[in-house]
Amino acid sequence: MAKLEKAKITVLAGSKNGQVFEVLFNPTEYSFDRSNTYKATAVPGLGSPLLQFVNGEADQLSMELFLDDYTDPSGRQPATTQRSVEDRLKDLGGLLNIDRDLHAPPPVRFSWGPLEFTGVIEKLGRKVSLFQPDGSPARARLSVTFKEYRTLQEQLTSPRRESADKSKRRVVVGPQALWAIAAQEYGDAAQWRRIADGNDLDDPRDIRPGQWLILPPQDSNDGTGASLS
Repeated sequence: MAKLEKAKITVLAGSKNGQVFEVLFNPTEYSFDRSNTYKATAVPGLGSPLLQFVNGEADQLSMELFLDDYTDPSGRQPATTQRSVEDRLKDLGGLLNIDRDLHAPPPVRFSWGPLEFTGVIEKLGRKVSLFQPDGSPARARLSVTFKEYRTLQEQLTSPRRESADKSKRRVVVGPQALWAIAAQEYGDAAQWRRIADGNDLDDPRDIRPGQWLILPPQDSNDGTGASLS
């Protein structure tokens, strides 16, 4: 029988660099969220505003974690260093505090099998449902939200998002023509020459399904790329 992989939260920098928090009860589910920011520009005579892409937002990973003194008395730590639910709540809550070396909360990595997510803990909600005789927490459910963390260098060397003002690639699907692709990508069928020049094509009809095309960036008067209608 394969060994059950345990989810872990690893601190990646700062005074707690390398510290690992292992989760006894793996999450029953988790969710990813991604969003983009657009600027709406009202144009007289149009029924809806033109939308201008501004930037992409960071990914978010959300889940619930469970802590229980009675089923997890050692907190998955060596028996000589038992930690209570109260102590572990303080440990995880401390990852929201400003680190003395970084002057900001530390980045962490959540890993569970093939899933690895690097980010910072944006939100940490705690709901205590069982208490010790002295009133300290004995059972708690944590609602954790991680926000993606990527350094400036990572974003420059490995851009994740594409837009009309940056070169990108797309595959030809079905019996398409260059002017149809130009109309879809640039909003102007006459831009097929831009694609033809970027791919050294003499005949705009000489493309086939499954072929990859380079789509050169589209220039705009204000240098911000194309608007979406």
